[in-house]
Amino acid sequence: MNKDIASGKWEQIKGSVKQTWGDLTDDDVAQVNGSAQKLAGILQEKYGRTKEEAEKQVDEFWSRHNNDV
Repeated sequence: MNKDIASGKWEQIKGSVKQTWGDLTDDDVAQVNGSAQKLAGILQEKYGRTKEEAEKQVDEFWSRHNNDV
């Protein structure tokens, strides 16, 4: 789960993060800044996910988008 997206790629997909998880604010997305671990932590807080659920969602998201950009 220690996947991170390089800052250039992050700039390209952060809109997809907000589409996928609509409750995230611009500040939440800025705080993530490409870190899978930070995104999972925010999902735990905002959506009440368990650590495992949040990590799985982030892993799936990263897998889909890391190949697109």
